[in-house]
Amino acid sequence: MPIKRYGTVQTGAGGKALPFARAVEADGWLYVSGQVAMENGEIIDGNIIAQTHKTIANILSILDEAGYGVEDVVRVGVWLDDPRDFWTFNKIYEEYFGEHPPARACVQSSMMVDCKVEIDCVAYKKKDA
Repeated sequence: MPIKRYGTVQTGAGGKALPFARAVEADGWLYVSGQVAMENGEIIDGNIIAQTHKTIANILSILDEAGYGVEDVVRVGVWLDDPRDFWTFNKIYEEYFGEHPPARACVQSSMMVDCKVEIDCVAYKKKDA
């Protein structure tokens, strides 16, 4: 099966080209690059609540574009800028993944852009032979 790349032409803050695909699919596996609360190339204003909803919406949009759903997500990686946001983040996260909880790692980390949360994921969907 060939490798398929999604969103290879994209821009980030200040209109700078981003040198990676939003997602890459290979043999039923979909690897979604880290997403932040970005809209039209800029991080949205807002607290952890607004940024978490937007970040997860960006993930769900990529999954949908590739033909996957939240039920296909097997692993999620989460980076929080402020560990005090953990419980608020978890409450929102559960709204989206509560019925289909994937494996997950969540760490506190300084971000490369001015955001409060970054999320990546891996999904799997058996492809018809």
